[in-house]
Order: sequence, then structure tokens, then C-alpha cells
Amino acid sequence: MANQKRNTILFFLLTLGLVLLFFVNISFGSITIPFKEVYTSLTGGQASKSTWEYIIINYRLPKAITAILVGMGLSISGLLMQTLFRNPLAGPYVLGLSSGASLGVAFVILGASLLPPFLSTILLSSYGVVLASTIGSSIVLLAVLMVSQRLRDTMAILIVGLMFGSFTSAIVGVLTYFSSAEQLQKFTFWSMGNLGNLSWSSILILSVCVGIGLLLSLFSIKPLNALLLGENYARSLGLNFKKTRLIIIFATSILAGSITAYAGPIAFVGLAVPHIAKLVFQTSNHSVLYWSTLLLGASIMLICDVISELPGLEITLPINAVTSIIGAPVVIWLLVSKRKMIA
Repeated sequence: MANQKRNTILFFLLTLGLVLLFFVNISFGSITIPFKEVYTSLTGGQASKSTWEYIIINYRLPKAITAILVGMGLSISGLLMQTLFRNPLAGPYVLGLSSGASLGVAFVILGASLLPPFLSTILLSSYGVVLASTIGSSIVLLAVLMVSQRLRDTMAILIVGLMFGSFTSAIVGVLTYFSSAEQLQKFTFWSMGNLGNLSWSSILILSVCVGIGLLLSLFSIKPLNALLLGENYARSLGLNFKKTRLIIIFATSILAGSITAYAGPIAFVGLAVPHIAKLVFQTSNHSVLYWSTLLLGASIMLICDVISELPGLEITLPINAVTSIIGAPVVIWLLVSKRKMIA
């Protein structure tokens, strides 16, 4: 009863914090917009300055929504992978999806000079890069799904995913070796992640993909709890392990694949947020972890995005660098603190 009351309070605080961070994210940037103006604009009113209205509706609101979708999607896919493989170091990209997406983008950006001018112009557009990333991650997904049908051992699938990742990374390495400085710069910018380049139509597509992935994950809560005690125990409870594994892999793939396609490969979030949720709520019950991971993932992504914007300055930092620089020390500190409390 005490734990339930504690969890209710924590969920309330996290929800309140997420709403506050949403407004903070929209308010702060190279130009600071007062909270009152942000609230007025978002509730159907008109901001006192037309430039503020334009910045809020056309730039900061889409970016904040993208940050929430990315944070939620990567965090949940990380939770799924860590439970399925029973490995705390497993993340959303452990199946090689990020490497597959990188390979697709590398072929487009680094190999565009080999194509006819009109075709290279189309492929180097934002839609061309998204399409290449989607195709690359989809090819790896299909390969992993085919292998998973033949293998009984879950750890073997993890190794296969890592091998796919290494293979595609090697091809990307060969392409970068023969590329020009300009091509390398474009590819590097993509690999650092970006939350701010999405149109409303792109956000709609990303929302649908993330929504499907989150819905599949929600229906997997009971099987995930059964998997905590091992595959054999889960089977003894009547769980169709092969079907469950397929659903979890597909959910992770659609989440990580769509996010990588639209926002680039973003590190740390999927690996670390499930650990933070477990430490904060002190439970391994996925009925609690699912919602806490959703809220924490979205909140942390919004915080990282605010930091990357360097409020008041004209320059910005790559989101990928911020998530790792800020996130890694926080997780280490939480783990050390927990160890000291146990001792």
C-alpha cells in the first residue's frame, strides 16, 4: 500500500515535470519567449509579437513534440531489449538497426557523386535521407526477423544483431574512406542527431510509427514480467515464447528504426532511462516501469534539447553529444548511490 502511494506521488510529479519541461523547451532558445506568450500561443491565442508566434508554431513546438516522441520511443525500446536479453547493457540499437540506417544514409550522402545529378539532388533532400535510413534499418530488421525464426537461443539473436551492426559499420567505414570532406561533413552532421528539421507531415508519420511500437509494447507487459524469471519459467506459464520474442523485436525495430530515420541515431537515452526508472521506482514490475520509462524518457529528452540549444546564445550543440555528456555521469552517480545505500 505504501509503495502504491509512493508510486502515485512519483507519477504525479513526473507528469507535472513533463508539462513544465514542455513549456520550458518551447520558451528557451537563442531568443527567450516568456511563458505567458507560449501559453497564449499554444491555447489558440495570438502572441504579442508575430515573430514569437512564428518561432513557436513553426519551429519550437514541432521540435518539442519530436523530443517527446524520441525520448518515449527510445526509452521503451531500451526497456524491451534489456528484458528480452536479460542484459543491462542492451539498448534499442543492439539489433543493428542504427548501423543499417547509417549504411542507407552513407550510400546516399557518400555515394551521391556516383549518380546522375538529378537523381543525387533528389536523394540528398531531407526525404531522400529519411527514405534511405528507413530502407537500411528495414533490411537489417528483415534479416534479424528471419534469423530469429531459425534460432531458439535468445542470446544468439543478440550476437547476430551485433554482427549485423559490425558488418554494416565496416561498409560505412569503407565508404567514408573514399569520400570527400564535404560528404563526410554532411554524414557527420546526420550522425549527431537532429530534432529540429521535421515538418508537420513528418511528425505525423513519426507519431504513427511510435504509437504502433508503444501499443505493441503495452500489450507485452505481462509476457515481459514472465521473462524476468527466464525463458523456461515463461514457457511453463503457457507463454508462447517465439511469438512474444517476435512481437518485442518488431516493436523495438519500428520504434528505433523510425526514430533513427527522422532524428538520426541518438545515443544514451534508450540504454540509460530504463535503469533510471528502476532506481527511482525501485521495482522490476513492467506495469510500473512502462509508464515511468515513458515519462522519464520524454522529460530527459526535453532537458537535453534545452541544454543543446544553449539559451541566449546563437550557437547550438549536437543533441547526440548532449545526451551522452549529461546522461552518462548521471547514471553512474545513480548506480554508485544505490550501491552505497545497499552497503
